[in-house]
Amino acid sequence: MKSRTILEGRDRAAARSYLLGMGYSREDLAKPIVGVAHSWIETMPCNFNHRHLAERVKEGIREAGGTPMELNTVAISDGVTMGTQGMKTSLVSREVIADSIELVGRGHMFDAIVTLVGCDKTLPAAAIAHARLDIPSAIVYSGSIGPGRFKGRDVTIQDVFEGAGANAAGKMSDEDFMELEASACPRSGACGGQFTANTMALALQFLGLSPIGSADPAALDGRKDRVCTEAGRLVMRLIEQDLKPSDVLTKESFENAIASVAATGGSTNAVLHFLAIAREAGIELDIDDFDRVSAKTPIIADLKPGGRFVAIDMDRAGGSKLLGKRMLEAGLVHGGALNATGRTLAEEVEDAEETPGQEVIVPVERPLRKTGGLVILKGNLAPEGCVIKVAGYTRDAHTGPARVFDSEEEAMEAVQSRKIESGDVVVIRYEGPKGGPGMREMLGVTSAIVGQGLGETVALLTDGRFSGATRGLMAGHVAPEAAVRGPIAALRDGDTITFDLTNRSLSVDLTEEEIEARLADWTEPDPPFRSGVMSKYAALVGSASEGAVTNPDLT
Repeated sequence: MKSRTILEGRDRAAARSYLLGMGYSREDLAKPIVGVAHSWIETMPCNFNHRHLAERVKEGIREAGGTPMELNTVAISDGVTMGTQGMKTSLVSREVIADSIELVGRGHMFDAIVTLVGCDKTLPAAAIAHARLDIPSAIVYSGSIGPGRFKGRDVTIQDVFEGAGANAAGKMSDEDFMELEASACPRSGACGGQFTANTMALALQFLGLSPIGSADPAALDGRKDRVCTEAGRLVMRLIEQDLKPSDVLTKESFENAIASVAATGGSTNAVLHFLAIAREAGIELDIDDFDRVSAKTPIIADLKPGGRFVAIDMDRAGGSKLLGKRMLEAGLVHGGALNATGRTLAEEVEDAEETPGQEVIVPVERPLRKTGGLVILKGNLAPEGCVIKVAGYTRDAHTGPARVFDSEEEAMEAVQSRKIESGDVVVIRYEGPKGGPGMREMLGVTSAIVGQGLGETVALLTDGRFSGATRGLMAGHVAPEAAVRGPIAALRDGDTITFDLTNRSLSVDLTEEEIEARLADWTEPDPPFRSGVMSKYAALVGSASEGAVTNPDLT
């Protein structure tokens, strides 16, 4: 065991002395040492139950003969920081969280690790860290928040963002808007729709890093305590079996994870995160794999933001296991892929139970859409590609004049001032991984567009990202980004832009020569940060088409 290096022998007396002084016994230090990582923080509801759940994980570890050691790392709320300069820190936090978990696990030589995850970036960060450490491990999602109630209907944070647009347009009174914002988020848990957190929680189960079904119980559901205790016991069994992430992470498991996102109309952020996780795991995965898998995977879960239901409804309907069983029976996933439990995906879903009369997960032969929720477009505006989520709307094409903005704030002001018209293509650039830096999500802008009733007639493209709560014809992750002289930097107001989902194309009505002529006059903008973590990130980060990772290419 790795921990013996740091805890055994005469020369390690000082290390033992520190720990004995904290209350560990000699018997504790003779057992496998298991890290319990989480991101408890008081800035958001997403991770607010982590300290409580960490105690349950530790109970399971102790019951199974191990010694838990708890560690805490940071978190940034996308929802709280949305539409501000603070949002630039969100994607950066993925790297910081992954690095910090890796550092503690590597430095203290844990024999295994369990990581509790909640808000958006904690999920891919944990997967990245576990892939790097490659020790027996499990990731446990701390659970979704329940829907709020407003005027007799269920509401989520998506309704609040769209309510801001409706209020600005005079379609919702100030009193109703204030009541909505006070009702949408009851207590602890991550955003309730199939937004980024729930998308990644589902996908990590199909990727094999979380037991299938473990993500389903909501944050305040008593079953979540039992899930966490069992995760503690599980990781002790994994030590005996020497089952590690490298045994689980394969091309097939990534295809399973992509299929789960496609089948549920999940967040486009999954593309960015899977590319980053695959890189750490040494698996060849590129942006075209998402289009290939999604094209043959129908949408069979009717989930917000494109559908009617939230994560709690899916749990009641039959949950991740029912979804997996439907997909397995249709040949949409690889049943032989290993899970963190040591069992195959097929074995994990064989005991799935469907609630009679449920409408959340539909049969594969009667899909909500015949192809999946993710579409990759390329063309003279996005030579390296961009990502669109197609769940919840039926438009396959749009052509319109560009309305070009060099920041999210400029675009938001135009939308709120009712300067965007039906048919327009809103372009938001210099918001990419380097240009932001940090690749902000544009939920404020997209929700305002939808809230004003323009969601079906206005398109948007950006080198930034979209929240999992975004809906409408919105292309994100446009690469190369404007800050590295990508074609998006050449756009001007009035240029004719065409989205063609059938032919997987995003183009502007300019020749290559015209684009190059415009870019010849382009000058690199001054960096928005000259020191600190943001400057460091901007200097290191790569293209969104490769996962926006900060690792140097040492190949």
